[in-house]
Amino acid sequence: MATDNELMMKSKELSASQEDYLEAIFHISIEKQAARAKDIASRLDVRASSVTSALRALSSIGLINYAPYDLITLTASGLAVAREIVGRHEALNDFLINVLGIDSVEADLAACKMEHTVPKSVIDRLINYADYVKLCPRGGITWESGFGYYCKTGCAQRQCERLRPIEKDTNAGVD
Repeated sequence: MATDNELMMKSKELSASQEDYLEAIFHISIEKQAARAKDIASRLDVRASSVTSALRALSSIGLINYAPYDLITLTASGLAVAREIVGRHEALNDFLINVLGIDSVEADLAACKMEHTVPKSVIDRLINYADYVKLCPRGGITWESGFGYYCKTGCAQRQCERLRPIEKDTNAGVD
C-alpha cells in the first residue's frame, strides 16, 4: 500500500486530463461497480481513442486495472488518488456554493478547473473558513451583506460558542 507521501507524488505527476479520467472512473465505478471505456468517453465527452490512450497511461503507472474491451477498475493506489481528487473538487464546489453563493452549475465547472491547480494547503484553509462561516454563532453573515464574510467583532474560533464546549457555571447555586 502506498504512503500518503507517495500518493501526493503520484497525484502531482498526473496531468489535469489524467486526474479527470481518474475522477470519472471513480464516479462511474460507484454507479456501476466498474467502468467501461465507452462510459468514460461519454462522461468526459471525448473520443474513444483518447480514452484508450489515457487508460494505457494510467495503467502503466499502476493507478487502474485495464485491458482492452474489459472492465476498468481502480487499483488501491488509484482509489486513494481518485478520492483525493474528488475531495478537492467537492471542497472547492462546497466553498463556491455555500460561502461565495455561486450558482451550482457554475461552481461545479469552476471547481473542476481549480481542483487541478489549487494546493492542498489552500483547500484546507477554504474548508476551515467554510466551516467557520457555517458554525459562527454571530449569525447573519452573508456574502450579500456587502462585507463578504468578515466578522468585524474579531470572532475567533476560541470565542465561538458553537465550536467550544459549554463551560459549566461553577458558581451556580452559591450565594
